[in-house]
Amino acid sequence: MSLEFSADDRALQDVLRRFLNKACPTSRVHAVLDGSAGEARALTSALSEGGWMAAALPEEYGGQGLGYSALCTIAEELGRTLAPTSFGSTVFLAAEAILHGGSDAQKQRLLPGLGAGTLGGALALCERDGPIVERATQCTVRDGKLSGTKTPVVDGGEADVAVVSARSEAGVRLYVVDLAQTGVTRTALTSMDPTRPLAAIRFEDAEAELLGDGCDWDFVERLLDRAAVLFAFEQVGGADAALAMARDYALSRYAFGRPIGSFQAIKHKLADVYIANSLARANAEEAAWALTIGSPDLPLAAATARVAASEAYERAARENMQTHGGVSATWIHDCHLHYRRARHLNTCIGALPQWRNRVAERLITQSAA
Repeated sequence: MSLEFSADDRALQDVLRRFLNKACPTSRVHAVLDGSAGEARALTSALSEGGWMAAALPEEYGGQGLGYSALCTIAEELGRTLAPTSFGSTVFLAAEAILHGGSDAQKQRLLPGLGAGTLGGALALCERDGPIVERATQCTVRDGKLSGTKTPVVDGGEADVAVVSARSEAGVRLYVVDLAQTGVTRTALTSMDPTRPLAAIRFEDAEAELLGDGCDWDFVERLLDRAAVLFAFEQVGGADAALAMARDYALSRYAFGRPIGSFQAIKHKLADVYIANSLARANAEEAAWALTIGSPDLPLAAATARVAASEAYERAARENMQTHGGVSATWIHDCHLHYRRARHLNTCIGALPQWRNRVAERLITQSAA
């Protein structure tokens, strides 16, 4: 099965596409890459003012209650335009964690701000290189005080609140942490895609509030599955945009008196990209269907979509650069923007090998059931 997007979803997508075409030209992405963080904040503010960040939140928390199908179409358009925004960290990760795991008081206190853009959110799970797994968690909480370091944290440098995994006497649990308090130190990190900045966050006896009644690692796995579907749509949007860029260039660039797109070496490359993009979209739509109806097939569908979309976007970004030739690597060109974003999205919720392993493990589990 795959999700059939409604006419309302498609209309919403068209409106957002027109909005982003004006609000997020690649010149804005280049400005952020050149160090203008204010441009990224301005775009996030514009998205929140337009109601996009609250689109999927329930109405009782200031949202529009449009659900996951709308959120998938929004993610695709953000990927298509390379939007330099903390939307993913705030909405796909932090808000999702609080919505599904938080107490009523936490939801009432935090979700309206996250949806309105007055609060920026982040999810802090990683502490070292390697897969995101429970045993790697070394941060500790004792008597409500959090200590340890999380690195890297996507958008952690400017987030106001973070959902943090830490080890307590009851095991690894998730905690809500105000990042403006004393006891929290943030350090910017060098990253492949500076338009989606990374930070190391050090906690020294920082106040930490247990998320809900204690969200364990099984909850983290389910959270990552939902995020994988949303990021897959962002990757599909980026992959389609990279393919369109390569196609347009191949039709306009002449060599030996003919468009380079007429040569088999180029045609075959772009045909392979098209096939990979189509497969990634099919897998993403199946995962979106599983997410929307709460299907027990979601874990496998999400991991499959994550792998297919990650591979497709990196292939599309790489072949786009190859099609453009040497100019693609110059700072002022747009090609490298897609390659940077593809590499970032491949690791933002766990690297590709981890998700390939998850596909294999879930296939084995499914076949044994």
